[in-house]
Amino acid sequence: MRPDLSIVIVNWNTRDLLAQCLSSVFATASSLALEVFVVDNASSDGSPEMVRRDFPQVILLTNGENLGFARAHNQAIAQSTGRYVLLLNSDTEVTEGALEALVSFMEATPDAGAVGGQLLFADGRVQTSCGVFPTLFSEMVNTLGFVAWRSTSPTGSRAQVLDEPVVTDWLLGACLMVRRQVVEQVGGLDEQFFMYSEEIDWCRRIKDRGWQIYYVPQARIVHYWRGSSSQNRDQMRVELYRSKFLYFRKHNGRMAETMLRVTVLITSLLKTGWYLFTSPGRQERRDRSRLWWTVALGACFKFGL
Repeated sequence: MRPDLSIVIVNWNTRDLLAQCLSSVFATASSLALEVFVVDNASSDGSPEMVRRDFPQVILLTNGENLGFARAHNQAIAQSTGRYVLLLNSDTEVTEGALEALVSFMEATPDAGAVGGQLLFADGRVQTSCGVFPTLFSEMVNTLGFVAWRSTSPTGSRAQVLDEPVVTDWLLGACLMVRRQVVEQVGGLDEQFFMYSEEIDWCRRIKDRGWQIYYVPQARIVHYWRGSSSQNRDQMRVELYRSKFLYFRKHNGRMAETMLRVTVLITSLLKTGWYLFTSPGRQERRDRSRLWWTVALGACFKFGL
């Protein structure tokens, strides 16, 4: 029998969080026919061994290197057979009825190409998990204001606390369900993106094909946030900006990318100087200044970005 839902979880050194995530999936979605994939990106913490031992029902794919978010997800998506495909972060915990709520919404809403649930911090606060597509103006303002584009609200400041589903532009890849027909029409995630912005790009391509994107707050997922990315914050910061430049080049053109690079260059140089002279410890000054200097070089010369 064809599964209702194919769940794809990409893991990199988050063994304990992954175990918690898988346990929550199997404990809360008993009414659904599931196939669950874990794609391990060369973890060194025993994650694959844990999955083989504790979750033999999971389809485990192991990579010899960290292939990134998009490429690893595509590996499993290509093998999946469910009517719907769910991208689910390893640092999430599914609450009772959440997956059923997403599947039920999909079945009741024919124009829904993708849906996502309400992401919560461990203390119950609501996370920003959807938004409007970034424009060059909004991203330049946010960059100069030292604010990431994920702070842009989905349809206004109320959207994150709505009790009813709402149409949005993009959903966070931590919990993103896509219709099988959409995957066949649009394809998978763009593997040019290593990490960050790939879900925004995917949602944009989905909407370009005439589908709607919905935020469904009835489906609640606890997101412990940055389970993998916190292990190498500096490299992830570089990847964040590399992905932003790629997104704007792809969807807004070379001129928009260049203008964003100039904005990031100015901001990065200011931060380099700020941390060099204001951080209390010598090593902290050196590390933070080096990070933003690397981002500045990347914005100016495309070095590593």
